[in-house]
Amino acid sequence: MPRRMVRSRPLGGGDRDMALDVVSHGRRGPGGVLRFGPEQIQQIKRTVSHTPEVMVKVSGGGRDFGGVRAHLKYIGRHGKLPLETDEGLMVQGKNAALEIAQDWHLDQCRSQYRSKPADGEKDTRPKLAHNIVLSMPAGTPPEKVLAAARIFARENFGLQHRYAMALHTDQAHPHVHLVVKCEHEFEPGKRLYIRKATLRQWREQFAALMREQGVAANATPRQIRGQVHRPQRDPIHHRLRAMRAFGQLDAMARSQRATPKPSTFMRDKVMTMVSALKSGAGVLAQGKDTLQGTRDAVRDDWQATAQTLRRQGWGDLAAQIDRFMAQMPPVQTDGERLAEQWRVWQRTPTPERSRPRVPDERSR
Repeated sequence: MPRRMVRSRPLGGGDRDMALDVVSHGRRGPGGVLRFGPEQIQQIKRTVSHTPEVMVKVSGGGRDFGGVRAHLKYIGRHGKLPLETDEGLMVQGKNAALEIAQDWHLDQCRSQYRSKPADGEKDTRPKLAHNIVLSMPAGTPPEKVLAAARIFARENFGLQHRYAMALHTDQAHPHVHLVVKCEHEFEPGKRLYIRKATLRQWREQFAALMREQGVAANATPRQIRGQVHRPQRDPIHHRLRAMRAFGQLDAMARSQRATPKPSTFMRDKVMTMVSALKSGAGVLAQGKDTLQGTRDAVRDDWQATAQTLRRQGWGDLAAQIDRFMAQMPPVQTDGERLAEQWRVWQRTPTPERSRPRVPDERSR
């Protein structure tokens, strides 16, 4: 099936074009007129109706035996949760992680014996295992997430790469941690490489598997949905650290056993933003033209999609696309978004302070 593509400058700048997959993957009918099939129409319906999006991400990976074992211990909650292996076994207990790591024969991987980098240097050793997270929004039945993850792992890695998984339900969104050995079991030298296209394909596959479980799920690029910014690795902790950089102790952080450490990265971002606000410089809007160009390209494609649907007699769905575009949030750079949070914080009275203290260079 031919794909229609939107070409735009990458969000970070540069000369390389970035291809955005658009939901309107149509077929050319007689006379070259674009038409959508049933699958494409269902995809459009899911997107404009804000069907919950699946999340598939790589959260790192172990580069030596100890690193892989440590992550297996983590996802098994140090023996409290069962670890399901690629052989269908349920392994649980304090020694479960060690047993799995030994069974994978990680000591026979050539990269295992590369020397560790010195302190402060980047670790360039190949990974022995990838850590993958498959997640669904709050309210999704955990057992269905696990069932879809089980099929996902078997279809992608079965009889090729050893793996183990564990279901976590201690947060609002149920998710499965999946640890996959990088080296192929039967083809020496062949490794599992995960690229952006791989993640996109995995998201679409996992969404389809969730729908097979009877759960509404979708997988579309964030730009197509009007989302400009990448989601943070941990939204709750990121927000807490940002607010601590402002000098505010969030009530949720106080209720936790261990308060997240202040982020020097966020502190520096806040101080740079405040300096720009004081000087009136245009630093906050830097890169906005690139973001706006991406948004304009996406809107053009949605409008073309709506026109095609009207020609096919899907007037109601076309009108829903119009409402979907009208609800897209305005384009903001990271600096503008952070400045807006700062202004809200200044206007919000808290018991911890009587008036906000604006950080300056002397407070570094």
